Amino acid sequence: MKHQPMSHSKSRALRSVLALCVSAALLGGCSTPQVQDYAKETPVLELREYFNGTLDAHGIFTDRSGKVVKRFTVVMECTWKGDQGVLDEAFTYSDGTTQRRIWRLTRHANGRYTGQADDVVGMAEGQQSGNAFNWAYTLALPVDGRVIEVQFDDWMYLMDDKVMLNKAAMRKWGVGLGEVTLSFYKR
Repeated sequence: MKHQPMSHSKSRALRSVLALCVSAALLGGCSTPQVQDYAKETPVLELREYFNGTLDAHGIFTDRSGKVVKRFTVVMECTWKGDQGVLDEAFTYSDGTTQRRIWRLTRHANGRYTGQADDVVGMAEGQQSGNAFNWAYTLALPVDGRVIEVQFDDWMYLMDDKVMLNKAAMRKWGVGLGEVTLSFYKR
């Protein structure tokens, strides 16, 4: 059988298919982290131990360009009775405004948690593994005289028995709005 050269249009189609396959392979390697990725990390985070007593936090909100839009501090009073926890957060923002959020958490089997607060739409769902906790929820945020619902992908990482770092991505309709970054310190 004699080998015939490929036509220009068939060659271009083959290159397109190959480029698509390479792109798909690269995108597959860019998947988001899973909380189980941190299963072997220490110190192991036990939410009922860390979020118990008084904690102080310092944070920033950055817009999608990375510009710091607002700074804030938080004092948290945290208590647990069995698998039921209350995290009472008192926020003070750099513009002098204040806010309070009271989380009511429930611990479930296998490191799973659910939570509610007055400005959380529906139920927050979280999972702990190793030194990490991933928390997903929708927050009703007041913006310019109206309330918008924003989805949070919230990650916490225990650094030692006193310090935890927290980074939360904010999205609306799948579009990134900005990030919240916090450093917690347990008194």
